[in-house]
Amino acid sequence: MRDVDCSPSPDTSRDAEDAVIRRGGQLFADLPVPGEIRDQARVHLWHADGFGTTTRPLRNCADAIEGLVAVCCCCGVTVDAHGRPHGHAPHGYDDLFSLVTRPNRHGPAPRYVFEAKAAHWTSLWPELTVLPWEGSAAGL
Repeated sequence: MRDVDCSPSPDTSRDAEDAVIRRGGQLFADLPVPGEIRDQARVHLWHADGFGTTTRPLRNCADAIEGLVAVCCCCGVTVDAHGRPHGHAPHGYDDLFSLVTRPNRHGPAPRYVFEAKAAHWTSLWPELTVLPWEGSAAGL
């Protein structure tokens, strides 16, 4: 297990985030899978420029998870001080384990972001069922 400092940084500048991304890239370079590091405390700063919509600052990791673009992505695991894992999946795990992706209409991402991600994911996993943006809020 790697000891990684996940404490929030008071510096929400792009330079500070880039430094953490570089450090994480070095730390996890030997892993056989790609990874992405982003400072969730900065989301509200670039969201309008990146997606054309505004969003409020995130208060914690649960906020970040609950705002992910697809319901199947809205899950995460933390480990407490005793090494016990705790899951957070506000919409459950059904879509994830059923290979279904549907838009998270409760999140801030616009339709085109979901559709672009869904197209990419189906190129990787052709067995994935993608539910369309229209009517997708049903069942949440």
